[in-house]
Amino acid sequence: MLTPEDLFDCKLCGECCRGFGGTYVDERDIRKVCDYIHADTDTFVENYCDMSGSRPVLTLGQDGSCIFFDPKKQCTIHPVKPYMCRAWPFIKALINHPENWDIMANSCPGMKKGLPAEDISRIAAMEKEKLDRDFNR
Repeated sequence: MLTPEDLFDCKLCGECCRGFGGTYVDERDIRKVCDYIHADTDTFVENYCDMSGSRPVLTLGQDGSCIFFDPKKQCTIHPVKPYMCRAWPFIKALINHPENWDIMANSCPGMKKGLPAEDISRIAAMEKEKLDRDFNR
């Protein structure tokens, strides 16, 4: 039986910090990052977020990377990175649509290609449940 490590082995390349439609942040994410960077929530949302409908997403820099990504240091908020970043690549979009796994794997060298969709869905759902428990989601 396949394990999460059979699907994904992070290479710390930072590709997940570039583009992909933005990183959603909720109130808990915002509070943690604000505490870490010593900002108030209103200033944070104004300076570091864009709105996607009614939901805040982290702003992308001019190069298309997350505003908190530094090519030399990687994630500058790593100790408090948002839930969506912690969950990568076991995110809802890939759980609900495992056929997208190989497409995303073209950009992420840590994601293994050519695995059965049912294994991707099963393992991704288990990993998401574990993260949800760990982060009280």
